Amino acid sequence: MKSKHNKFKGIPVAPIALVAPPGGEKLAKLINKHLIIRRRRLKKVPQYASYPGFSRDSFIIPCSCPRFANGEGKAILHESIRRYDVFIITDIGNHGCTFKMHGFNCSMSPDDHFQDIKRIVAAIGGRARRINVIMPMLYQSRQHKRQGRESLDCAVALRELEYLGLENLVTFDAHNSHVQNAIPLRGFENLHASYQIIKALLKTEKGLVVDKAHMIIVSPDEGAVDRCLYYANSLSLDMGMFYKRRDTTRIVNGKNPIIRHEFLGADVKGKDILIIDDLLASGQSILKVVSELKRRNANRIYIAATFALLDDEGIKKYNIAHKNGIITRLYSTNLTYSDKKLKKAPWFVEVDVSEFIAYFTDCLNRNESISTLLDTSSKIAKFLKKH
Repeated sequence: MKSKHNKFKGIPVAPIALVAPPGGEKLAKLINKHLIIRRRRLKKVPQYASYPGFSRDSFIIPCSCPRFANGEGKAILHESIRRYDVFIITDIGNHGCTFKMHGFNCSMSPDDHFQDIKRIVAAIGGRARRINVIMPMLYQSRQHKRQGRESLDCAVALRELEYLGLENLVTFDAHNSHVQNAIPLRGFENLHASYQIIKALLKTEKGLVVDKAHMIIVSPDEGAVDRCLYYANSLSLDMGMFYKRRDTTRIVNGKNPIIRHEFLGADVKGKDILIIDDLLASGQSILKVVSELKRRNANRIYIAATFALLDDEGIKKYNIAHKNGIITRLYSTNLTYSDKKLKKAPWFVEVDVSEFIAYFTDCLNRNESISTLLDTSSKIAKFLKKH
């Protein structure tokens, strides 16, 4: 007879250490909470019971990244990190973090957060057993390909981390996962929060009927097609898509302006719509797509985005769209910093992904298979059946 514990075969690389530079502390605390619960349960397995440091009251190693008066900084680890399996948890989009420079209060940019990662690695000084970085929003991922005389910032950043000793990088919904080719000999895990988003959607929208007669998935552009196909297949729904006609003769704010959104797909009249995207920056493009769908007599429209970066102006426009019945709800994760006004908006739902990251961190540490965590279609089907 096989033991019920046989599936737990992984041997930990080393005791886990979570290190969170400024901006990543909130997510790190949530991950730590779920990791403590999971490890206490796993400690009942005989092979883990006596493993040193396997289950602890906290996996967080405190650190700080103070600044000098001219804006230069350094990283300080407040406990020994020797022989740990280190997971640096960072949020490069957290502009809510500030520092003083020449007397002025400055918001931290993605560049500042990336420098803090390198400072933490430098403070570790080669003493850790392994260095992993959990970077939910991939640094410079929007500049992933070269058009003309342009820099390849994301690839350069990945090569920098590789040089510093990075073993694994964990991110979510990379704008283009092909950028992992910059570090082919390192682990690059591009995760998705599709199961968590669908679960939140079905729990919140009580009257939602998920079938081809009542609902359709819509891709806002060509780049989101693969992501939307996954949702459509998992929910057994049809899919439509918009493609953007751009003015390639000029550049505005770093990109070619959109002339028109063209729709390809089945009739949306009377159907509920779920629009899937990886990132909402200004949110203007999605609002144009939503307006076009409403013009085609679509019913309720839901938006799901892994990262919502809406500023005050964007939030005001979405408030108006919600009041006018154009959008019903926006679902986004807690993987990056969200404005307080956005969190309070009646049309916004924040999806917690920390438990998923904790499970992934545990599997990575124990060298367990992560295939079931990467493909959640069976979990979605099971939840949908229950719904």
